[in-house]
Amino acid sequence: MKWVTLISFIFLFSSATSRNLQRFARDAEHKSEIAHRYNDLKEETFKAVAMITFAQYLQRCSYEGLSKLVKDVVDLAQKCVANEDAPECSKPLPSIILDEICQVEKLRDSYGAMADCCSKADPERNECFLSFKVSQPDFVQPYQRPASDVICQEYQDNRVSFLGHFIYSVARRHPFLYAPAILSFAVDFEHALQSCCKESDVGACLDTKEIVMREKAKGVSVKQQYFCGILKQFGDRVFQARQLIYLSQKYPKAPFSEVSKFVHDSIGVHKECCEGDMVECMDDMARMMSNLCSQQDVFSGKIKDCCEKPIVERSQCIMEAEFDEKPADLPSLVEKYIEDKEVCKSFEAGHDAFMAEFVYEYSRRHPEFSIQLIMRIAKGYESLLEKCCKTDNPAECYANAQEQLNQHIKETQDVVKTNCDLLHDHGEADFLKSILIRYTKKMPQVPTDLLLETGKKMTTIGTKCCQLPEDRRMACSEGYLSIVIHDTCRKQETTPINDNVSQCCSSSYANRRPCFTAMGVDTKYVPPPFNPDMFSFDEKLCSAPAEEREVGQMKLLINLIKRKPQMTEEQIKTIADGFTAMVDKCCKQSDINTCFGEEVFPIRANFWIR
Repeated sequence: MKWVTLISFIFLFSSATSRNLQRFARDAEHKSEIAHRYNDLKEETFKAVAMITFAQYLQRCSYEGLSKLVKDVVDLAQKCVANEDAPECSKPLPSIILDEICQVEKLRDSYGAMADCCSKADPERNECFLSFKVSQPDFVQPYQRPASDVICQEYQDNRVSFLGHFIYSVARRHPFLYAPAILSFAVDFEHALQSCCKESDVGACLDTKEIVMREKAKGVSVKQQYFCGILKQFGDRVFQARQLIYLSQKYPKAPFSEVSKFVHDSIGVHKECCEGDMVECMDDMARMMSNLCSQQDVFSGKIKDCCEKPIVERSQCIMEAEFDEKPADLPSLVEKYIEDKEVCKSFEAGHDAFMAEFVYEYSRRHPEFSIQLIMRIAKGYESLLEKCCKTDNPAECYANAQEQLNQHIKETQDVVKTNCDLLHDHGEADFLKSILIRYTKKMPQVPTDLLLETGKKMTTIGTKCCQLPEDRRMACSEGYLSIVIHDTCRKQETTPINDNVSQCCSSSYANRRPCFTAMGVDTKYVPPPFNPDMFSFDEKLCSAPAEEREVGQMKLLINLIKRKPQMTEEQIKTIADGFTAMVDKCCKQSDINTCFGEEVFPIRANFWIR
């Protein structure tokens, strides 16, 4: 994606080296990084973030075991605060953390091959440890809240230990969740306790609040893991371009120079968080948000309430804040970027700055567009100028730029409208069936359970985004779909699906969704042999809960398509309707099994005929 490279050039040297330069500057100002971070965060927050760091690396360790590691690091930090010249105080903080992990007794007994990471030098050692993090691990139970009759007393008697256990539990279950987010959730939990402990039914009050908090934590964790995945797969430049678009949309009143600085800062912080450097992540995120709050008049009036919160709550609040309204007097971009006969002079004289400013100006005018769509528009515009500026009459060549860029817009708008109309007119069940039919034909090699899970995720996205105002649907739907597609592509790396999926996953970040949308039936797919058990039903089907029956029907649908992917939607509907009618009829009969045995023949015949 050449335009991303061009945009990035404006900041590239400073961005590529900023973290090292920042660390060099810190080291010059502060002899000991660990002392500096401890002084910044203060003891309680430093301890909490150290616990998060260890719990995310050592997900199987007990709270008591990790508390010893936290104590070792805190003791060292306090020693270095007193004497920064002590030999052990000059080490980078991430190295201090990993050294502690590598000194854990019987590390290999609990973590197997992960212990081999200790033989590597930094930064390879850290990359090795990161590769062993397990997202949503089945060996870690969700946070178990103390009983309602004791929880308030436990909190009041030992607040720090109580919240420490909560932080530990969330961190080890969400190893890619940024420290500022985890501490924000801990504050939310504390506020819930303070509120619910005044109620007569503490348990019911906490149940209600906990459902909301769990869903929020899960959503933020998925997004932040996705950010780290984009950084890892596509590199700083794509992530930087993504941030430029997003921040320009969110803070449309801020000048380009200020947005650019914020992009630089945010890239460095995201890298620290993604690399597991949670103490640095927390400290630098807090500093970045403090800088933002000191310039509210430049950036946004929407963050005023967030900026008045304590530093632990501020970051997550600002991230969740609404987009600011775009200035009412923004001029049309057509005159500067299309009608101006001197566009090529500006493009060729300052190619990088020209494209970067185009993306900034376009993004701040279109908060309703998805980040990926704006990337596609920018790429289209850049390609057009590269072609036209080589002709004898460039102005005539790029005169229809608006029409060409509108093709990208129309494609995305049509996809959103088609899917939202389908969901609105036919409901969630039929929407899910439609998704399963489409994607089973595209990716028949994917296991049935995984296809169903993916279809449910897409249906959830439709339900969430299609109920929003029209000007927010696109950004919502393509944003979330990009996460689902990224997850599919991540699985494709270890378990290849087919050539079509591989091609889309190898495509540019911006073009992944259109590629998956346009993907056709896999013509190289060889269906598995027919399995008669697919059409074997008994009375258990009737006694199963409605949700379980629905899942069974969806799995049957997927398996039918896997064996006959050439079936049309009308043919599939005939078989599905026949199945529904059979279940409705037979489950009312006294001899259910006999009824199934008789009624299944027409369905089976329809399958073979088709």
